[in-house]
Amino acid sequence: MKLQEAIAKRIEYYCDDRGLTLNKLCTMSGVVQSTVHGIFTGKSMKPQVETIYNLCIGLQIPISEFFNSPLFDEANIQTD
Repeated sequence: MKLQEAIAKRIEYYCDDRGLTLNKLCTMSGVVQSTVHGIFTGKSMKPQVETIYNLCIGLQIPISEFFNSPLFDEANIQTD
């Protein structure tokens, strides 16, 4: 799995868990919708840490919690 895919899955998980749409998350976090759309479509192959941090603010979680998932285990991520 590519890093961008793992990030998208994690965003989707938290949105589903909290009953949020991506649009609502963007509003809450101050991240433009096109940026999040780029993560989900693969146009944004390497999302910036600041973007993920701002999404975490919108989700009201620490960034460490966001990355605390087997999705981000070294063996699961393709960086090419």
